[in-house]
Amino acid sequence: MAEETSEEKTEKPTPRKREEVREKGEVAKSRELASVAVLLSGLFTIVIFGSYASSQIQEIMRSMFSNPALNDQTIHGFMAFIQQAVLAFILIIGPLLAAVFIAAVLSNVMQVGFMLSGELIKPKLSKLSPVKGLARLFSVQSLAELVKSLLKLVIVGVTAYLTISKEMESVALTGEMELNSIFYYILITFFKIFLKCSLAMVVLAAIDYGFQRWEFEKKIRMTKQEIKDEYKKSEGDPLIKSRIKSIQLEMARKRMMQAVPKADVVITNPTHYAVALKYDSLKMNAPKVTAKGAGEIAGRIKSLAKKHNIPIVENKELARNLHKLVEIGQDIPADLYQSVAEVLAYIYKLKRN
Repeated sequence: MAEETSEEKTEKPTPRKREEVREKGEVAKSRELASVAVLLSGLFTIVIFGSYASSQIQEIMRSMFSNPALNDQTIHGFMAFIQQAVLAFILIIGPLLAAVFIAAVLSNVMQVGFMLSGELIKPKLSKLSPVKGLARLFSVQSLAELVKSLLKLVIVGVTAYLTISKEMESVALTGEMELNSIFYYILITFFKIFLKCSLAMVVLAAIDYGFQRWEFEKKIRMTKQEIKDEYKKSEGDPLIKSRIKSIQLEMARKRMMQAVPKADVVITNPTHYAVALKYDSLKMNAPKVTAKGAGEIAGRIKSLAKKHNIPIVENKELARNLHKLVEIGQDIPADLYQSVAEVLAYIYKLKRN
């Protein structure tokens, strides 16, 4: 067992191994890719519906604050006002929420396909192990997550700095703008920052996805012994299969020997082969081989034939051809009709005499 655990995992995972790992919910997936997809979908939705949403919000605010229900100081009037306001804002931000939800789902489905697994949310005592917790803390995966976090901070910081530094001249002119223009200018600036950060994060997400694939393939590699054990599990232990096969052969041999006393004739080589034939003109189209064997089996067939007074005919060529060409339970081929007919005619003649 010590050799098995210390053996290096150098072999590619088998399809069965991949399926088992997938059933446990372990797949190669980049969280950064999903985050970028959600961020970009939200930004483009704001670009498309932003002006419409802004005008609708202003209109709703005007209509609501001039709503007669506000003059009603009762709890019922106030709750009606809140309900109307919440419903209106939900309808406005609905496209944004739908776009973000669809992007989140599609970004995960495109990476791992459609998959439902409850293995990862099952409580496991092994997750409470301090040793394993420290191992995860100082693992390659944790180091990669740290590097990604630092890169994201650098990307956001540098992008924000470069964008704002280019807008410094315009910032100085905001003192002469109206309030709506200042607000619009700030929104445009923030949008530029988010868009540039998102485009930079696309590169980071692509690198992260490649790393996750590499790390996952490395994690699910198998040792040579594991591949052998899986083969034994799927195909069966060779010793057990051999034993089952020998039992099946022995049972088939017993059934074959039980058919010898019912045969019409046994054709021999005389020592190497023995083939038992049965023919019923009312039920069969042609004579059928009911038993055959070589060596020791041929000797047992001949002994049974003698014991039950089954005629034994020596015909070397015919016995050899029947043993070679015809399986047990099959009719003899047409090119052997003549030879077998002669033997059967001889047997019937003996019986009549």
